[in-house]
Amino acid sequence: MVVEVCVKAAVGAPDVLGDCPFSQRVLLTLEEKKVTYKKHLINVSDKPKWFLEVNPEGKVPVINFGDKWIPDSDVIVGIIEEKYPNPSLIAPPEFASVGSKIFPTFVSFPKSKDSSDSTEQALLDELKALEEHLKAHGPYINGQNVCSVDMSLAPKLYHLEVALGHFKKWSVPESLSHVRNYMKLLFERESFQKTKAEEKYVIAGWAPKV
Repeated sequence: MVVEVCVKAAVGAPDVLGDCPFSQRVLLTLEEKKVTYKKHLINVSDKPKWFLEVNPEGKVPVINFGDKWIPDSDVIVGIIEEKYPNPSLIAPPEFASVGSKIFPTFVSFPKSKDSSDSTEQALLDELKALEEHLKAHGPYINGQNVCSVDMSLAPKLYHLEVALGHFKKWSVPESLSHVRNYMKLLFERESFQKTKAEEKYVIAGWAPKV
């Protein structure tokens, strides 16, 4: 049985891994669990016929464990955990929502044209909450070992760093030292290096939204 996964190809470069954080979350989970998989890069502006036949909604990521294609990164990572329990990436229930508001808050900030609106402060508030969690429980969300929450946050924090650095000349404040260290640890992991989109494709992905 070969695990097959369809993920977004880069904008303007259909043979290169694209900038979808939800696709990367699935790939990170497979890499951390050392699961062998076959990757299909999907050009989302020109989706192949076979892909739409097996996945009419046309969304990525989708995964196939041998019988059918399954969408939705939340569902996918749950099934990967069931099928490949070692190493465990299960997060304690009380930590499951840590950092969950960072991405929705970040999305508004690069689009903001008014420096006095609350978009930057809203993001800082969420990052400060993450800082407090990491101070108490770090270096990762659940201590010394990565868990599913880290797999979800890593691609989003990468988008945050790249997009805000490029469009806003903004970076996570040095006062949030635990968050900065957390990002450094995540981005240095072999699984992350193997599954990240190049910065230029992250920027290209955000450009139309900004």
